Parts: sequence; structure tokens; C-alpha cells
Amino acid sequence: MGIAGKTGGLLARALRSHGAGVGGLVRREQQQDALAGEGIDAVVGDLALMSSVDLASALTDTEVVVFAAGSNGGATAVTRTVDGDGVDKTIEAMRHVGLRRLALVSVLPESWRERNLSDEEEYYFAVKKRADVAVARSGLDWLILRPSLLTDDPGTGVVSLGPAELHGQIPRADVAETLAALIHEPRIGRQILELNAGDTPIPDAVRRNIR
Repeated sequence: MGIAGKTGGLLARALRSHGAGVGGLVRREQQQDALAGEGIDAVVGDLALMSSVDLASALTDTEVVVFAAGSNGGATAVTRTVDGDGVDKTIEAMRHVGLRRLALVSVLPESWRERNLSDEEEYYFAVKKRADVAVARSGLDWLILRPSLLTDDPGTGVVSLGPAELHGQIPRADVAETLAALIHEPRIGRQILELNAGDTPIPDAVRRNIR
């Protein structure tokens, strides 16, 4: 989910560079056509309107589901249907088709705490927290990744990754590369990992979190 977004798109390309087959859900046929040109299979559908059964049909021939969709603290109705209900429907859809591995791109709880947040932004953080809980209690083989403030700067290839990290900022490219590496490491599961800029090469940072 979220393959047409900035982080989701970078993740799809990172996975393709690792030789993985990639698919996703998009809302418009133009997005589907653009991704097809990069060898990425996409299904047209609106997560907010689809049922879990509808979504399950889009998850066939899938090994790992990545939920990277998000409202980014916009209107509460969008936050509820995408960041909240969307995660619940994804979990249900995975159960319908017997999928086990789910990776959720979440948010650091202390993000933007130095600011005066609007009611919509506060609601966003509350919904993201409830989504984390739903995933952690799903019984699936889950992974929750909480990155720092996302930027569009070029990736550095070095990060700080662990159960608890300081909140700073990190390029989306580094988030995508880290998540791609985590997905390819089956020994990492049922863990919440936080991600910030750092000085550890991404492969080493991932290996250090194997339990």
C-alpha cells in the first residue's frame, strides 16, 4: 500500500534493484501505466473504498505486504480511512489469503512535539499509534518501522536503527533502502524499530537488529 507515494515508490525501486518482484495498489490508471514501465505490477483501487475481501484479491502471489500509505496529518476523515481503517483492512485481507509477513511504515511518537500541533495532526498521531497496536496484536509476522522526519535529500547509505532512536530527520531514500534490507532479513520479525540518520551502513544496521 502506498506504492505511488514518495517513500513507497522509492521502496518499490529499491526492491526491484534487489531482484524482487513488486506489486502494489494505486488509485489511477496513469499511475498503473507508469509503474508498469518500470516492471512493477499495480492494481487500481481505492483503499478507502475497498473492503478487506476486495483487498485480498489484490494480494495474490504476495510474500510480504508493506503498508506505506498515509495521510500525513491531513483531514481527519482521510486519516481515519487510510492510516486507521486501511491498516485494519490490510490485516483482515492478509488473513483471508493466508499471508503472514506485514511491514508497517509508522511514525516516531515524539515527531513534531516541539511544535503546536493542530487537532488534525494530534488525531493523526493517535491513529498511527492505534495502527501500531493493531499490527502488534495481529498474530502476523509483523515489523513496524518508525522513521524520523522524512526529507527528499539524496540517500546517504548510513543510518541509526534500533528499538529506540532520537528524532531527527532522514532521507526517504535511506528509509526505503533500510526497509528493503529488513524485508530480505527473515530473522527480523515482531519488532518495532526506529530509524534516524546515523553513521552505520544500512546492511550492518539491519544485522545488528537480528534477534
